[in-house]
Amino acid sequence: MTRPRGSRLPSFATAIRFARRSELAIRARMSRHSAAAPDRASTLSFWLLIAFLAILWIAGGASRADVLGQSVVRFSAWSIIVVAILALPRVDWRAIKEPAIILGAAALLVALQLVPLPPAIWTELPGRAIFMEAAVLTGTEQPWRPLSISPSGTTNALASLIVPATVLLLAANLTRDQHWRIAIFVLGLVGAGAVLGVLQFSGANFDNPLINTVTGAVAGNFANRNHFALFLAIGCVLALAWAFRDDPALWKGGATFGLLAFFGLLILATGSRSGVLVGLAGIALAFFAFRAQATLVIKALRRKVAVVLGVSIFCATIAVVWLSFSFGRATSVDRATMLQDEVDPRLEIWPIVLNMAQHYFPVGTGFGSFDPVFRISEPDRLLIPQYFNLAHNDWLQIFLEGGVFGLALLTASLIWWVLRSIPAWYPARAQSKTRLLSRAASITLALALLASITDYPSRTPFIMGVIALAAVWLVKPQSTEAVSRKPMSATS
Repeated sequence: MTRPRGSRLPSFATAIRFARRSELAIRARMSRHSAAAPDRASTLSFWLLIAFLAILWIAGGASRADVLGQSVVRFSAWSIIVVAILALPRVDWRAIKEPAIILGAAALLVALQLVPLPPAIWTELPGRAIFMEAAVLTGTEQPWRPLSISPSGTTNALASLIVPATVLLLAANLTRDQHWRIAIFVLGLVGAGAVLGVLQFSGANFDNPLINTVTGAVAGNFANRNHFALFLAIGCVLALAWAFRDDPALWKGGATFGLLAFFGLLILATGSRSGVLVGLAGIALAFFAFRAQATLVIKALRRKVAVVLGVSIFCATIAVVWLSFSFGRATSVDRATMLQDEVDPRLEIWPIVLNMAQHYFPVGTGFGSFDPVFRISEPDRLLIPQYFNLAHNDWLQIFLEGGVFGLALLTASLIWWVLRSIPAWYPARAQSKTRLLSRAASITLALALLASITDYPSRTPFIMGVIALAAVWLVKPQSTEAVSRKPMSATS
């Protein structure tokens, strides 16, 4: 049998290459399917995480160790972990490896501060001379003591880490779509907290027995208005990410603008001056992060419609702010103007805390020990009926309580955040919708870092859980995308 001129049978090598490409294509489809289709492990993890976030919203709004909500949150966390261990068929540890390493290092550092040290070592630690006098006055030998000056406070700090550990465990198995659903659920919790804040603003008093609420304060489901303002700022970021996740719709744009105005006005009503800065930073960074999607929406509109819409939004924003001032609702701005001729007490204690940190350097005083340690160095001019239970600056407090090891862990965490944020923001191809959640996570962590300059939001269980979620979002979408893209490049 003759063959037409110019034709030839496929070679063996060509057949092998064709089979290899087919196999890689099948693997790529299976990878994308496994990333999108939830299984038993991801479904159970999803609903357990939903339940835990709801518990955190109800009982996790305070940072004090003696509130009832701490017991509720930690008991729930341990119960969920037991259920997860018994019921989950698998845990995708690779998805949370990096945040888990940081959390594990923090837990190890806190645990080491509770290890009893022999007197020969403990008495040589800086800042311990005043405690040595107790044994001298009683005529007893120096006992073995842990590095922490307040072991009970350090034990509480170690116990609090069960909250982010639970969130990481449950978030490990989630698919990309389930992560988005969790983000939308968190946005819903922000909205629920905002509604509660409006009721407080109207004069309604809610005595939550699980947290130490302040009568008359607009703090939502939190005990601290600064933490509530940060929560609202995170809600602004998530609202914009949700608006641009899919093909933008007119109703989503209107709903998002309404949420931004609602959250922004409520931030003014909280009385949190730092919250105003955090809120403005969150909205500005979110618009910058999602500028490509916003540009597409604007281009899709007619020029006249876009101009009218832009002018309307600007005028509405100005009107809302003006009405806030007219009716005395911009409490945060009022507090800022009231303090023009006064010194913020936090600014007075920061130099003292810095001197204390240098005095106890390099080992620190132990996490959770600020209250008793500050009383030793507190000057008489600051003796008032209210007391400082925290430094209101987590950066300084980590330096004081953790010493050189706390600074090293903080520096490593910052480096990780920067290195993980770079792929989410650059290069230009990172504008894809798969990166929206990772960008929102990067901004969320940035807002938490910014708010920590004047407060201690990461010590609140709910904010702690949101930070853990953001850490997973910063890693998971990128790693999942890399897995699904790698086989495709081999077929090209």
